[in-house]
Amino acid sequence: MSNEKETKVSTLDAKAKALANEEDEDTKIAKLLKNMPKWRFYSLAVLTVIWTVFQLYIKLVKPLDPWFQLPLHMCLALVVVWLYNPMVEKSKSHNKLWWIYDIFLIASSCFICWFFLSHAEQLNYRIFNVDVMTTTEVIVAVLLVINVMEAVRRVVSMSLFWVICFFLAYAWFGQYIPGLFRFSGISFPKLMEVLMYGENGIFGSPLVTSLGTLFYFLVFGTFFSNCGGGGVLIDGGMKLSDKTVGGPAKAAVISSGLLGMVSGSAIANVSTTGVLTIPLMKKTGYDPEEAAAVESVASTGGQIMPPIMGAGAFIMAEIIGVQYAQIAAAAVLPAVAYFLAVFILVHMIAKKKGLGKDSGVHYEGKPILPRVYRLLPIIVLVIMIIMGYSLPRSAIYCTIFSIIIAAISPETRMGPRKLLQTLMDGVRQAANIAIPTAACGIMIGIVVNSGVAVKIAKLIGTSGEGSLFIALLIAALGCLLLGMALPTVAAYLIAVTLFASAIQGLGISALVTNMFIFYFGVVAQITPPVCLASFTAAGIAGASAWKTGWKAFSFAITAFIVPFAFVYRPAILLEGTMVEIIIAYCIVIAATYLLACGIAGYLFRPLKMWERIACYVVAFIFILPSSMSDIIGIAGCALIMAYCFMTGKKNANKAQPA
Repeated sequence: MSNEKETKVSTLDAKAKALANEEDEDTKIAKLLKNMPKWRFYSLAVLTVIWTVFQLYIKLVKPLDPWFQLPLHMCLALVVVWLYNPMVEKSKSHNKLWWIYDIFLIASSCFICWFFLSHAEQLNYRIFNVDVMTTTEVIVAVLLVINVMEAVRRVVSMSLFWVICFFLAYAWFGQYIPGLFRFSGISFPKLMEVLMYGENGIFGSPLVTSLGTLFYFLVFGTFFSNCGGGGVLIDGGMKLSDKTVGGPAKAAVISSGLLGMVSGSAIANVSTTGVLTIPLMKKTGYDPEEAAAVESVASTGGQIMPPIMGAGAFIMAEIIGVQYAQIAAAAVLPAVAYFLAVFILVHMIAKKKGLGKDSGVHYEGKPILPRVYRLLPIIVLVIMIIMGYSLPRSAIYCTIFSIIIAAISPETRMGPRKLLQTLMDGVRQAANIAIPTAACGIMIGIVVNSGVAVKIAKLIGTSGEGSLFIALLIAALGCLLLGMALPTVAAYLIAVTLFASAIQGLGISALVTNMFIFYFGVVAQITPPVCLASFTAAGIAGASAWKTGWKAFSFAITAFIVPFAFVYRPAILLEGTMVEIIIAYCIVIAATYLLACGIAGYLFRPLKMWERIACYVVAFIFILPSSMSDIIGIAGCALIMAYCFMTGKKNANKAQPA
């Protein structure tokens, strides 16, 4: 048994090292574009320009027919994926005969595109569930599903591929399952109609968000990074905490949070900022596992940090039917609580270890002030969002502004080739996001038409007898399991389809429900056993991947508690009066402080186990939605802090020589 455990740990450590040794995304793409055959480079360049012109036209000139622009967006994404990720390079044999398969996929993508473009007007008059699927339509639908699933396999993950296979199998074989989840089944033509023409199919709201919002923000993020803005955010975070207690760890929290506002990718944040912060943390006195855990937790928080957050937040706005600015505003306090908890935690660990303000370890980088102007695009973007400008136009204008800003310095100035390569990288990222959003349509279509969501709501209601806490607990566990297996966007979309109706049925608003599900989909990335952000950080730190995963899990405990808090206290998400919001802010900050102290085991002095448990208990009391719990929580917090302060001072006096 011990040998099996050792083998598992060594395998995880090897995986962590492999993840850490991977080149960062910018380097990989630069090499890929440089080394690929000229015909592929020029083909991708032409597709990039066509796709960009198309996206600019529908936002700056006039929108096209939905059955024209959605399939065109989807098919452009597919062809871009095939050209960036040919099977001849993906396969172990590198046999050039694989090009026959890729040519088939490219040709079938073009055929799908031709079908929709030539039938766009007719499809507006098609009556779903009434008109019979023709043979041509069934063939197009089959090709569409094959293309989407193969694209998922190549650029997203095998996990998502197998999950889609599971849902397809359920659509056909659900009639043989006994019990609650028995499904009468669906004919093949009907299934193809649901997936191709249904509102909850491949061309559903997730892909609408990819077309209407995500494309523009992904391109903006690429140009902002290339104009030097990302570097300024990292360096700024490093400098802000350079000469404080536990400075490098605080720098990791700040820089990863700032970069995460733009990138929204945990693993990308770890690989970008971790190579700077983790070695400094280790030199300062943090254990390798602690350094890796701090970096992975801070980097994961980028997906919940406004103004940009992760792609899921844009899709959330589309699903709920509210402005994205409202989503971003509601996310501010939970995000602040998350990063504040990590910040306090690293401070307390540093105090516990006796690390002083000046550890002798400092980050040596370029001066910040001469480069601050490079942050103007993101500042202007936030201002435009707050002022109510449309998201796509804001991203377009700020992308142009980023190019102008880049031209100021010779270091970041873009010539025609650099400009094209940056645009190609942005379009590549847009294609890689369009694929999972379309793929989720397959699962959502089957879930909705099979009634699984209704059955889960019934199951939750029966098992919890209407208990909100039980419903939330089941949903949280489901979201964590999905988040471990799937990318955040896919996990969020499936979880919303499965659990949202059950939670909302218990009187919770759509915003709170969706935010609850989104949070657990995000923190699943640092939840063992599957926590790639933690594994990547462990590889950089030379730490045990398994120990790092569990330490990161404990460091991020606030992220597991806050979602329950804003269900019971919607004022945390700005749903309530000003007084309620202020009280909620104070309560969350107090609970966050106690949780961080309990995890670190330090509050004015090292804490005993019972004192740490007392911190946890009082923090949980704060979450309960009643005036009495607030009073008990405030009293408990004051008592713990006073007791620890007085005993800490007393012990310090005893330790001093007479």
